[in-house]
Amino acid sequence: MQVTIQRREAPVPEPLEIEGQNRLCLEDLAVGRRFSSATHVIDAAQIKAFAGQFDPQPFHLDDETAKGTLFAGLAASGWHTAAITMRLLVESGLPLAGGIVGAGGEINWPKPTRPGDVLRVVSEIEQVTPSRSRPDRGTVRVRSETRNQRDEVVQVLIANLIVPRRATSQVPSELAAG
Repeated sequence: MQVTIQRREAPVPEPLEIEGQNRLCLEDLAVGRRFSSATHVIDAAQIKAFAGQFDPQPFHLDDETAKGTLFAGLAASGWHTAAITMRLLVESGLPLAGGIVGAGGEINWPKPTRPGDVLRVVSEIEQVTPSRSRPDRGTVRVRSETRNQRDEVVQVLIANLIVPRRATSQVPSELAAG
């Protein structure tokens, strides 16, 4: 007797729901809407590993040397903070349909990220603009503040993001005219 096992592929999630989380289209976003992410604890080993690979400066690599720098102690690379911010946004902080697709922005780091910091991201929609030339999308301007456990802002990211719209037949009339 021969047994045949048929493999069935797992169903592909609908684009507006990924891993049980609803993904938002342009029509779902309004100025002032806020989102908060989960948290990430950063330690000295993570800081040094990232710096060793991507930003090998003494204040990111060596505790003793870092004491004599502007940072007066070990500090994460701003790019490391940015990478953690992106992961937090993607996994839990900004559930956009189509992913987080950037179309420009600005970033700054008002305070250093230190070993032991517990980071989270708080984002707020600042502007929603349906595209006049591409009816399938629009842009949103989002201010995302990465904060530590003392609620100090360690990074500010203002990003212009491309966000898909629902099918034209499902778009409320006030947006379809945009």
